[in-house]
Amino acid sequence: MSTISKRSLSSPRELTRIGDRVSYLYLERCTVHRDDNAITATDADGVTHIPSATIGTLLLGPGTRVTHQAMALLGESGAAVVWVGEHGVRYYAGGRALTRSSKLLETQATAWANRRTRLEVARAMYRSRFPDEDPSGRTRDELLRMEGRRLKECYRRESERTGVPWRRRDYHRDDFAAADAPNQGVTAAAQCMYGVAHAVVAALGLSPGLGFVHSGHERSFVLDIADLYKTEIAIPAAFDAAAEGEDDIPTRTRRALRDRINKTQLLDRCANDIKKLLRYEDSGATADADHVGLQTDSGELLDSGRNYGDEPIW
Repeated sequence: MSTISKRSLSSPRELTRIGDRVSYLYLERCTVHRDDNAITATDADGVTHIPSATIGTLLLGPGTRVTHQAMALLGESGAAVVWVGEHGVRYYAGGRALTRSSKLLETQATAWANRRTRLEVARAMYRSRFPDEDPSGRTRDELLRMEGRRLKECYRRESERTGVPWRRRDYHRDDFAAADAPNQGVTAAAQCMYGVAHAVVAALGLSPGLGFVHSGHERSFVLDIADLYKTEIAIPAAFDAAAEGEDDIPTRTRRALRDRINKTQLLDRCANDIKKLLRYEDSGATADADHVGLQTDSGELLDSGRNYGDEPIW
């Protein structure tokens, strides 16, 4: 009888593209298991079957339990799994890349390792966020000040649009409820966006830690990517949720954010934006490559799986 551990891995062509997946799915107070190639969520209302290959990020809220078999399926499907704390503020994520090739990761590492190209990517990120301003020649300090001004403008604009009063950004790490309604919404939206961005970064086989604006954290690049859509998607969703009342802000924010993510086809955009920022030329063939080569001094790859011994390499 076959077992889960003996199942062959799905090839990239058999997996659903990240851009075609549901952005995220939130579960709480249930047991997550598997039934063939579906994830099951069992609670007091019964069993719900969820096709694993359609999930971008699975958010596991308070009261959830997940089995080893479910995690094995999610990992094979390339879905990111996020354990979400109270109010969705804290999380831990993991996942398996949808690509077998390391070429995009190598492109990221090459751009990150050089100070000049690292700054160029950072400027390109600001240009993507604020297309009406030219960041060419700007220092990092100038970019940060520019971002600060634009975020203040965004908060003020959303406050006027929704009629929700706004004083300032106020985040209480250890007491989520201490913040007012719009701040709770902004925090909840940010955490969801981090999960979605992490799912795309992991699916593309990139390093979450090699950031171009953020640095020093294991998810620096995730923060970089999530910020690209902060003023367009995250903050407006938070203010929309706050405008409906002060009760259950995190849940309404997640729903508003989900609708905006689906409407803007964010997952597909996010994958394409990352490749554009890194100036990656996608031939379409490397994603399906399951080939391990041996590096040479000239940068060429040799076939692995053989002993070269004392014979000439070429």
